[in-house]
Amino acid sequence: MSTPEKTPLLQTRGDSNRSSKTRHKFTLVIHGGAGTMDRSRSTPELRAQYKAALARALMAGYAVLSEGGEAMDAAVAAVSSMEDCPLFNAGKGAVFNVAGKNELETSIMLSRPPESHPSIPPTRRGVGVTLLTHARNPSKLARALYLSPAAAPHTMFSGAAAESLGADMGVELVDESYFFTEARWREHRRGLGLPEEPLPYPSHPGCEGSDPGVPLDQLPTGTVGAVALDTRGCIAAVTSTGGRTNKLVGRVGDTPVMGAGFWAEEWTVKGWVRRTWRRLSGKSHRVAVGVSGTGDGDYFIRRATASTIGRRMKYLHEPLAAAALACVEELRQDGGIGGVIALDNAGNGMYRGVVYEDGEPKTAIFDDDELE
Repeated sequence: MSTPEKTPLLQTRGDSNRSSKTRHKFTLVIHGGAGTMDRSRSTPELRAQYKAALARALMAGYAVLSEGGEAMDAAVAAVSSMEDCPLFNAGKGAVFNVAGKNELETSIMLSRPPESHPSIPPTRRGVGVTLLTHARNPSKLARALYLSPAAAPHTMFSGAAAESLGADMGVELVDESYFFTEARWREHRRGLGLPEEPLPYPSHPGCEGSDPGVPLDQLPTGTVGAVALDTRGCIAAVTSTGGRTNKLVGRVGDTPVMGAGFWAEEWTVKGWVRRTWRRLSGKSHRVAVGVSGTGDGDYFIRRATASTIGRRMKYLHEPLAAAALACVEELRQDGGIGGVIALDNAGNGMYRGVVYEDGEPKTAIFDDDELE
């Protein structure tokens, strides 16, 4: 099995021309596993399919935010759109493990409880779920569990028990054949040096009829993710993945591990000097951040990458971009592949797709692409 070149995948191309004092009522940023994509396999038609799918995800989240909806719901809408599309390594189109099965992972985390559910305690924070085999949209399962502290009081869940809880909450479960795609199956079998046929299930197109053929992210370690900022200043991060191609059965990556592959928090800036400077700069005393990671999850877990970004911002007072770059550089120095999307409550962020109040989705696929 080939190994991707170990280079940092941080997606930092934002609107560098925007004033640092620009404030947005709401913002949604996403990634579809960007950075794991191989340009050599791309065609204009395939690139158009990817960009269209990213734009659909952005507009699904925008539809929530533009109506005054919660960041949580916008992020889930964006991620579930990508889970439904076989172009991405999540939901339908997820990669196979070494036994030829799909084991899915997901997570959700909020900087503060959603106003639509005031009974959620601030200490609830978020939920991670792993080893899923039947949840059609893992991100919707994570949302349902997070919003049900009485029935699901824990922070991390797994497997059939988590899906059974979700079914009682109205989460849709499907036969495992739903997740099958021919491209991922052939990729899995080639990676093990095994015959690619016969196929275990018929191949059906998805994502509005798209058929990726040879996907851009061969033998991927990528995820999909969204981070949303709503009009109330709440930030929500939602992540979903099929994990690594040909991973061992039962392997757990960073996506469901709080602090490793996902993070969201907010805090009040301390100290009269910093508070005065922020007030004179037109900045709030409250700071919030959300992070969704993509890449080789084992390194994210070892480095607690997502939460370290927040800690650098909180205790070293670093801006978001500097904190994220430092953490991704740590991954690279360890020999890992990784990147993040992230967003703060001023609307500053790094991403492969973004939409603001104007409703104009901007997307990119490869590391050196400009948003358009």
